[in-house]
Formats: sequence, structure tokens, C-alpha cells
Amino acid sequence: MSSVTVSPSGGPLYLRVAANVTEQMAKGTLRPGDRVPSLRRVSQQHRVSMSTALQAYVWLENQGYLESRPQSGFYVRTPFSKLIPEPQSETVRSKPMAIGVRAVIANLIESANDPRHVPLGAGNVTPDWFPGRRLNVILRDIIRRYPQHSMRYDFPPGYEPLRRQIARRATDRGCNFSPRDITITCGAQEALNLSLRAVARPGDVIAVESPTFFAILEIAASLGMKTVEVPTHPQNGMDLNELERAIRKHRVKACISMTNSHNPLGYVLSDEYKKSLVDLTARHDVALIEDDVYGDLAFQAPRPRTAKSFDRKGLVLLCSSFSKILCPGYRIGWVAGGRFRAEIEQLKFLTNIFTPSLQQMVLAEFLETGGYTRHLKRLCTLLSTQVDRVRQAIAKYFPEGTRISRPAGGYMLWIELPARVDGLKLYRAALVENISVLPGTIFSATGAYKNYIRVNCGQTWSEVYDRALLTVGRLCAQQLS
Repeated sequence: MSSVTVSPSGGPLYLRVAANVTEQMAKGTLRPGDRVPSLRRVSQQHRVSMSTALQAYVWLENQGYLESRPQSGFYVRTPFSKLIPEPQSETVRSKPMAIGVRAVIANLIESANDPRHVPLGAGNVTPDWFPGRRLNVILRDIIRRYPQHSMRYDFPPGYEPLRRQIARRATDRGCNFSPRDITITCGAQEALNLSLRAVARPGDVIAVESPTFFAILEIAASLGMKTVEVPTHPQNGMDLNELERAIRKHRVKACISMTNSHNPLGYVLSDEYKKSLVDLTARHDVALIEDDVYGDLAFQAPRPRTAKSFDRKGLVLLCSSFSKILCPGYRIGWVAGGRFRAEIEQLKFLTNIFTPSLQQMVLAEFLETGGYTRHLKRLCTLLSTQVDRVRQAIAKYFPEGTRISRPAGGYMLWIELPARVDGLKLYRAALVENISVLPGTIFSATGAYKNYIRVNCGQTWSEVYDRALLTVGRLCAQQLS
């Protein structure tokens, strides 16, 4: 990053304003992650026009000093020379595996239900950031207007007004759905389960990213399917050449991918990559199940397109839900199944007949009245700020050699610890301290990522949260001593 050499006494006005900002950064008055004064305030302080103030901030952004955040303003960016290193790719075996991680997940569920635990491992956002009050108002109004709301079966594909609202928002994903294309499910996990059952059978091989969301591995194992892991770059996604080799070698039946706000890596892949992925799987007649649960939580506008938007053969099954964004307890998800829509609807009926009606009615009205759009803007701003703050804290508290992901969306951090640190031992030691983290090994069917953990940033910052990060860092250091 270049340095500002223009003195406050000379040069263009916008550079003089910029020099003042960098001087505050050099003195420590403004630190990485801090929000800088608004354009209006800068204009008043330096007696310059708003356009000059904006020109100064744009120049600082181009030089790498600041970053802009939609609907929020400008923030001090970590200097390029001090950027926290990101995790590296890890070599994984391409042999199909069937493995479970039930013990860790059972402990995770137990700790999540214990109010004494600090949930650094659970994949959820603090309820304080959800629009619970507004949803409850809608809920009471629906109960009053439709007292028989749950007195009948709402068979698949689900509540039509909700499917219509999802279809209307599909244009943000680059898709053109009709309500009939969508099947409502009990969360995204059921959507993934139904999708896998629709496209593959026990004994079939499923290609997955490495690392990938641990529930995907569990679902495949529970269905008697084997997974083959494809090396995945922390920013550039799954290696498509390796994916093609796996398809040819193992006769892969389906591929599961998270192209937006990946869990746990956090990346958002380019449109060119998504198109290449769809073209590759279509060329081999392989179904592509796209997990887009965190896609709406991308930090930069516009909302990223999905791989589904490039689907021309109906082979992409797009799965999502409202659990990570609005209301986990509602358990409302959905799947656009393409050519497999009929099979998914039949499987949904055979699994649990239908998804409860009342929650669908509440969400349909919330989306229709514009509440979802407003909530999403606020939530993305909160998460972006929180992710950056947690990254800075981990860089401060964890041992030298720690590498931290730089998410483009969502609220998960993928952390590579020094090679001698065992993530599973760290997870167990943290539980003793009433802190939950997730060991990296559960994100791989091959047992890879032994010195990795995943940390959840979706909690309100507090002294307790900060102390928990400090404690985990101390436990890491103890393994190195």
C-alpha cells in the first residue's frame, strides 16, 4: 500500500483531507475496523464540499486504506502489509468414504441448549438481530384473521403465497421461477435430504467440496451414499479439473456445492466459475445440488447469482431456507428441483406429509410487505462488521502462525491453527471452559483439517464473547508449550 505524501498545507483539497485521515490512522486514533466520520461531518470539519469529501474517501479506498460497506459508510481497512493470512488448501484423498461425526454434533447440540456456554461453534445468529417483534405481530394478526389456519393438510408443494414470494425474489438469484417450481420443506437440511434421495441411491458416489458443511456428510452417510472430496481453494472454490477426474473415475452421481457465502470458507464465487461448474456437471449428466442457505448474506451488493441461474437442462437443484436469516424455530426451507421436482414432492409427502402451515403464512406476509428486504440490509451490515471484529480479535489472541479466512458473506470463520495444534483436543478443552468451537475434522469425510476450527461470528459483541476468544487462544498456546 502506498503512503500519503501530500502535506496538509498544500496539494489538492481531497488529498489534504485524505492526509488528515491517514495521520489519525498512524497515531492509532483510527484503527482497523473503525468507522470513519461521515461525509457530511468531514465536509463540515474541513470546510470542503461533499463531493470533495467523497473524492478523498474514494481515493483512500483505492489506495487500500478504507473499505465501503453498503448502507453503512466507510471503515478503516487492515493495511495490505498487515493482512491476516488466509487458510491454505489442504490435500485430501479422492477415495469415496462413508463416515459420521455424530459424537461432536451431539455435544454441539447439548452445549447449544446450555445457557452457560458461549456458542462460538453453533451456526446461528443471536436472536437480538432477528425481527422477532414484527413476526409476532404478523403471527397474532393471522391467528385472528384465520382461526382455522392449521386445521387442514397443506400438501406439497406448500403454501402458494409463500412460493409466489420466493419466486418473485428469485430474480435476485438470476433465476426465473414460477411458484410451481418450488417445494416448501422443513428447513434446508430437509431440502438437501430430499434432493439427494431424488437424484441418487444407496451406494452411489456424491462429490463434495473439501471442507464442506458437516451435515452434508451426515446426510449422505445416513442414506448409504459415499462421498468423494474435491480439493477446494479458500477463495476460488472447488478445483473443477479435480471434479471432472472424480466424476470419470468414480462415476459420480451428484455434486453438492455452496457457491455463495460458503460454509465454512465464506467465499462468493464468480459468475464465470458458476457457469463453468454447471457446464461441467451438465456435460457428464451429473445433478448439481446447490446449497444457497447463506447466499442472501453476501456483504457486497448486488446479491450474487446462483449456479442455478446458468442451468439449461434442469439438472441443478437449488436449496435454501429462512432459518439462518429470519427465524430458526420456524424451520422453513425450500427447493427448486428442476427436472426432479415431481420426485421431490413425492418424497416430501412420504417423509412427513407437509410443512406446517402457520409459519409459511407468517413468512409469506413478511416477504410481501417488504420486511425481509429491510431486515436483510441491516443484518448484512451487522454481520460484516462483526466478522471483521472477530478476525481482528483472533489475530490478536491466537498464536503466531494462525491463518483466518476472509469471508465475503455469512458469519463463519475458517481458522487454520499452527500445525502442532489439534483442533479436536482444542474443542474438548474449550467445552470444559463452557465454550463451543467446531473442530475442522468434522468438515471432512477423510479426517482432514486436524489443525483447523470453525468459529461463529453471529453473536452480539460483549465482554463474555471477547473473553471466550481470548480463552480459546490461550488453549491453543498451551498445546504449543
